[in-house]
Amino acid sequence: MPAYAAYASNLDPEAMVRKAPHSPLRSTGWLPDWRLTFGGEDRSWQGPLATVVEAPGDQVYVALYDVTEADEVRLDASEGVDVGLFRKVRVRVKTLDGDVVAWTYVLDDYEGGLPTARYLGGLADAAEAGGAPHDYVLSLRARPCRSNDA
Repeated sequence: MPAYAAYASNLDPEAMVRKAPHSPLRSTGWLPDWRLTFGGEDRSWQGPLATVVEAPGDQVYVALYDVTEADEVRLDASEGVDVGLFRKVRVRVKTLDGDVVAWTYVLDDYEGGLPTARYLGGLADAAEAGGAPHDYVLSLRARPCRSNDA
C-alpha cells in the first residue's frame, strides 16, 4: 500500500477518516528540507491554501497513512488533483523507524499571501489533533495572518 504524507488540515485524524476511511495511520514524522507555506490566493474563497515547498534546513510535521487505492482516488478528488489545483510528488519522510518514501500534495500555483486567522487556527488545531509537538503547533499559531474579514 502506498504511504501518504499528510500535512496541514489532513493532520486531523477525523478529517482523514472522512476522506480516506479505509486507510490507517502508520506513523508520524518529518518532511526534511521542506517548509509549510501558502499560495494560490485567487484559487480559493478562503484565501491562500496551505502547501509545502522545498527549503533546505526546514521541516514539516506529517502523518503517514497507508492508503488504499479507492481512498487515494477520494483524496485526489478532495485535493483537486483532477482540476490541477494540487499535484502529487514523492517525498522522503523521517520517522523514528527510519525513512519512508511517500507521496504528498503540492499546490500547483504561486507561493504567497497570508492565510486568514480562521484558516491558520484550523491548521494549528489539526496539527494538535494529529499529535504534532507543542512547539510546532505554537509556531503555527504565531504565524502572520490576516483578519477573517479581509
